[in-house]
Amino acid sequence: MTRPPKARVRQSFERAAATYDAAASVQRLICNRLLNGLPLGAGIQRALDAGCGTGYAQGLLHQRYPAAEFISLDLSAAMLKHIASPCQRIAGDLEHLPLADRSIDLYWSSLAVQWCDLAQALREARRVLRPHGHLVLATLGPSTFHELRTAFSRIDNYQHTLSFHAPAEIETLARQSGLSAVNSKNHQEIAYYPDLRSLLHAVKAVGANQLGSGRRTGLMSRSTLRRVEHAYETLRQPAGLPLTYDIISLHAQS
Repeated sequence: MTRPPKARVRQSFERAAATYDAAASVQRLICNRLLNGLPLGAGIQRALDAGCGTGYAQGLLHQRYPAAEFISLDLSAAMLKHIASPCQRIAGDLEHLPLADRSIDLYWSSLAVQWCDLAQALREARRVLRPHGHLVLATLGPSTFHELRTAFSRIDNYQHTLSFHAPAEIETLARQSGLSAVNSKNHQEIAYYPDLRSLLHAVKAVGANQLGSGRRTGLMSRSTLRRVEHAYETLRQPAGLPLTYDIISLHAQS
């Protein structure tokens, strides 16, 4: 499963840093829901927010673990500048964490590992977790943005969304990495937009518009965009044009 070059992903999120918070309503819902799966009680002395973005999760994590030390890591240095909570900020790659072996108690990641080689990211998570440490993450599943794929499939043969792992694949990769007590859950969040332009703008505003091989490299013509709009309109619901986020949450221990 190929992923876009890291330089392109970094550039996309650098550009989205200023608009991310205003457009990330779904991302925040997912983050809040993931919080419910965090381990309770003491024992979390050092936690990593892997792919932290602008740091929305930091406030939630600080409330849960007020005495813990927090590390916020993101591929985009521009994203890190927006974090308000006290933490150690690191610009880095989830596939090559700049952290020592067995150095953290909690690996938290919300909607970041889908940009990575998942097997490598999970191996790195396992490496940096202390014995009996916890991994809690959310990523995207195969039904994510299926409406976009449906609309564009009627227009061209380009790739318009990433490919995503199914829950069973994610669990298998987690076990292969050496993690134990692996458990995944699946749910969907659907956002609604008044028109296609608003929908595409929202996707771009959170940096989720970068694709790998097979993507369209040129701009869409006005006629092509009108054809996509017409195709997407057949999916309209009373609340607007739907865009599905297929969410897979993963819980495991080292």
